[in-house]
Amino acid sequence: MDRKIEVRFRDRTTPPHIVTLVLLAGISALAMNIFVPSLPMMSAYFDTDYQVMQLAVAGYLAANAVLQIFIGPISDHYGRRPVILAGIGLFCLATVGCLLAPDSFTFLLFRMLQAVVATAMVLSRAVVRDMYPQDQAASMIGYVTMGMSVVPMIGPVIGGYLGEQFGWQANFWVLLIVGLLILWISYDDVGETKQRSGQTIGQQVREYPELLGSPRFWGYAMASALSSGAFFSYVGGAPFIGTELYGMSASELGFFFGAPAVGYFFGNYITGRFAARIGVNRMVLWGSLIVAIPMVTLMGFFAAGLDSKWVFFGFMTFVGIGNGMTIPNATAGMLSVRPQLAGTASGLGGAIMLGGGAAMSALAGLLLSVETGAWPLLYLMAGTALASLTAILLVIWREKQLRGLDTA
Repeated sequence: MDRKIEVRFRDRTTPPHIVTLVLLAGISALAMNIFVPSLPMMSAYFDTDYQVMQLAVAGYLAANAVLQIFIGPISDHYGRRPVILAGIGLFCLATVGCLLAPDSFTFLLFRMLQAVVATAMVLSRAVVRDMYPQDQAASMIGYVTMGMSVVPMIGPVIGGYLGEQFGWQANFWVLLIVGLLILWISYDDVGETKQRSGQTIGQQVREYPELLGSPRFWGYAMASALSSGAFFSYVGGAPFIGTELYGMSASELGFFFGAPAVGYFFGNYITGRFAARIGVNRMVLWGSLIVAIPMVTLMGFFAAGLDSKWVFFGFMTFVGIGNGMTIPNATAGMLSVRPQLAGTASGLGGAIMLGGGAAMSALAGLLLSVETGAWPLLYLMAGTALASLTAILLVIWREKQLRGLDTA
C-alpha cells in the first residue's frame, strides 16, 4: 500500500528531501571524475609517471567497492543520519589532505580516503527504501539518479576548464566547498529513517548469508552489475575506439563520449515516471532488452562494414537509456528482498556492481588493439547485456515459483 510521506526541506524531524538525496548521490559521482582531465598536469606537478597518477582513479574505485560492503551494516546498526554525516565530514578532511599533499604517495593515500564519500551514494538509496515500498522506491531512486546523472556530463568539462585556468588543485577546492555545503544541508535536512536494529556490527555482517543465499538478491544484483558492465566496458574501450579507429581529437572525443550519459538521464526519467505503475521486474527486463538488442544490432553494422563514429557512439545512447531503467529498479529489488537489511543490501549490491564494472573496464582496455578493431569491446558489451537479461528472467521465474508456493 502506498504511504503518504511528509517531507519538509531542511527539517531533520522529517525524512530527507529529494534535493538532498540528489546532492548526496551527486557528490559521489563528482568526486570520481571531476579531476580526470587534470591527471597529466598532476603527474607533472608530483614529478611521477602518468600511470602512477591513474591510481587516483583505479585505487579510488577499488576502495569504494570495499567500503560499500561495510557501509550498509554500519548504517543498519547506527542509523542512516550519523553515518551519512560522518562520511561527508571525513571526505572533506581527506580532500584537505589531497590539497596539502607534498608528494604523490601522500596524495594517493588521501585520495583513497576520499572514497568514504561512497557513504552518500549507498545510503541515499537505502533512505529511499526505508521511506517507500518497492515499486515507489524504484521510482524515487530513478528521480534521484536522474538528477545525479547530470554530474558525469558536466563534471569533467568543468574540471578540465578549472585545471587549465587555475591548476589541478582547483578541482579539489571545488570538492571541498561542495562537500562542506552538502554537510551543512545534510545536518539540517537528513532525518533518521531507520530504526536501530539493536544488533552489533558483527551480527549484522553475519546476516550476509541471508542475502547471499537469496536467488532473488543475486538475480537483481547481477542484472544491475552486468547491465552496468556494458557501460564500464565502454568507458575502458571507447577512448581507444575514438582515437585509434576513427582518428578523433580529444575535444571531439569528449563531445561524443557523453552519449551514454545523455541516455542515462532519459532512462532514469522513464524509471521515475513509470516504475511505480509498471513494477521493477518489467522495468529491469525492458532496460536489459534496450541494452542487448542495440548491441547485437551494432555488431551487425560492423560486420556489414557500415560502422562510423556516428553509428558507434549513437548506439551507445541506448546503453545509457537501458542502464537508467535497469540499475535503479534492480537496486530497489535488491533492497526489498530483505527490507530489514536494506543498508546491507545497498552496500553489498553496490560493491558487486562497482567491482564487476571496474573489471570489465580494465578487460576492455587490455583486449583492444588496432588489429582487433572494435570487436572485443562489442563482444563484451553484447555479452554482458545478454547476461543481464538472463539474470532478470531468472528473478521473474523465481518469483513465480514463490507465488506458487504461497498459494499451494
